[in-house]
Amino acid sequence: MSVKTVDLHKDYKVGDNIIHAVNGVNLEIKDGDFVAIMGASGCGKTTLLHLIGGLDRVTSGQVIVNDSDLSKMKDTALSRFRCCELGFVFQKFNLINEMTVKENIVTPVLISKKKVNKEYISELTEVLGLSDRLDHTPLQLSGGQQQRVAIARALANDPALILCDEPTGNLDKKNSEEVINLLDKVHEKYGKTIIMVTHDPSIAEHADITYRMEDGKIDEK
Repeated sequence: MSVKTVDLHKDYKVGDNIIHAVNGVNLEIKDGDFVAIMGASGCGKTTLLHLIGGLDRVTSGQVIVNDSDLSKMKDTALSRFRCCELGFVFQKFNLINEMTVKENIVTPVLISKKKVNKEYISELTEVLGLSDRLDHTPLQLSGGQQQRVAIARALANDPALILCDEPTGNLDKKNSEEVINLLDKVHEKYGKTIIMVTHDPSIAEHADITYRMEDGKIDEK
C-alpha cells in the first residue's frame, strides 16, 4: 500500500498560541517500504502517524493512501477504512485483559464483520511465537509477549499498511530486539508497508528508509 502526503499541516491552538505540530510535510512511501520516522519528543512524528492513519483530521493538505484521500472521507467511511485496511501497533499494548490472547487478536476481524480466516490466524500466531499462549490472558504474559499479541491483532485483518508508534518504547532491550526482529519477519513474509515512529536509532536501522523530523518538518536522513 502506498502513502503520499501533500503539503500536510496540523495545527493546535494552545491558549493564544498556534502550535504547528505538522508543518508542510510532503512524503511519498511506496508499496512494501519499511519506513522509520525519528525525532525528539514533541517534534510531531506521532501526530504525523495519526494523520496518515486517519486517527486525526488534517488542518490542511492531503493524506492519500493508495487512491483514497483520507482528508475527504466522512467519519463513517474513515472508521471503516481504518478498521479494514490499516493495522496499528502502539507503545501501550491496549489489550483487553478480560479476553484471551486469541480473542484479542481476532477482535478487529469481528468488528469489521468479516469471517475469521482460521488458517491465516494460525499461521500468524505461529510466526509471532504465540501458538502456545492463545488461551492465556494478557496479564499472564510478559511485556514482550503482549506486544507480540498487539502486532498479531494489527495484522489480523490482513491490512496492507501497518503503523507503529514507538512499538518498543515500553520494553527492555532484549524484548525490544525481539519485537523489531518480528516486525522484520512480518515485513519480509507478508510484504506489508510499515511506517514506524521511534526515537531509538538502533530500532530505526531495521527500516529501509529513515526520515528525521524536527519542529513539524521532515527530511530524509
